[in-house]
Amino acid sequence: MPGTDDRLARLRVILTAFFALDGFVFAGWVVRIPAIKHQTGASAGTLGLALLGVSAGAVVTMMLTGRLCRRYGSHPVTVVCSVLLSLSVALPPLTHSALTLGLVLLVFGAAYGGLNVAFNSAAVDLVAALGRPIMPSFHAAFSLGGMTGAGLGGLVAGALSPTQHLLGLSVIGLLVTAVAGRALLRCQAPVPHAEEHSDTAPRRLDARTRRLVVVFGLIALCTAYGEGAMADWGALHLRQDLDASPGLAAAGYTCFALAMTIGRASGTRLLERLGRSRTVVFGGSTAAAGMLLGSLAPSVWATLIGFAVTGLGLANLFPVAVERAGALAGPSGVATASTFGYGGMLLGPPAIGFMAEWTSLSTALTSVAVLAGAATLIGATTR
Repeated sequence: MPGTDDRLARLRVILTAFFALDGFVFAGWVVRIPAIKHQTGASAGTLGLALLGVSAGAVVTMMLTGRLCRRYGSHPVTVVCSVLLSLSVALPPLTHSALTLGLVLLVFGAAYGGLNVAFNSAAVDLVAALGRPIMPSFHAAFSLGGMTGAGLGGLVAGALSPTQHLLGLSVIGLLVTAVAGRALLRCQAPVPHAEEHSDTAPRRLDARTRRLVVVFGLIALCTAYGEGAMADWGALHLRQDLDASPGLAAAGYTCFALAMTIGRASGTRLLERLGRSRTVVFGGSTAAAGMLLGSLAPSVWATLIGFAVTGLGLANLFPVAVERAGALAGPSGVATASTFGYGGMLLGPPAIGFMAEWTSLSTALTSVAVLAGAATLIGATTR
């Protein structure tokens, strides 16, 4: 049906814009973390506590977003959370203590977590309606947005203050949301999961299915932990441990995001060729090797290569986990895997902060390799 195909193609473009905006705004924040750390006078440990505000806000919101999506639809929830994210990203530079930073990041994390669950739910419905494994393409847009945001952050780091930079991100986010959000609200949600969305009680799952959904959630957690670590600590590792310039430090996340974008852009073809299990095993082992190089290498350039290899390895593991959980258990499976995954992404950075306080930042970053190896093991033993 040409009309239906056009509608679904338009919805795909709109959702892609929201994924890209999310990555752009988040990366713009993370590349300014070293400056915010200096501004607040926080140590690695207290900065880790402040970053816990993002985790707490996100996890609480994720638990509620599924219900909001079932009641109001994933499209309106996506728009509202995008507005809140765009507004809250301008707040961290206005803080001057770790406590106030943590409170501000609680709001930022709530918006970030809600937006991610909402547009992932909408994307899974679209994947089912199209009948094609295109989930990696949405996450490629997130990575591309992150790469662009980090690259722009590196370029303006010496010219703009964190306040000016993040206020600019806020304005861009609101403009994109105004345009894309209006179009999204006009689009009807695809049919495949409509009955499940309208049902106030989720369908019962047998014990085996629940266990498999948890397994996919654990894979998502292990891999997203690395993405969160790279976002919050990669630039600081280059700046603090290897004496890189602010611009070169910001390039660390850019390399990671670029490699992840390339990996996800080719993700559909890779999945069709290797299958999901081999993709998980290959990707996890590649990421583990890359992160060992990135965290322990004594030179900036070797570290940048390690970050890129890590991004390439992690690229498709999270999309595979979310898509499989959704195929097994519908929207409840998506919510479970997303909560595990983004919980790992947002709880990982504070954990690394505490480990860095006890040992060193470079040693703490090797935990990314450990968890990537754990994802490989899970993928290999639960084929």
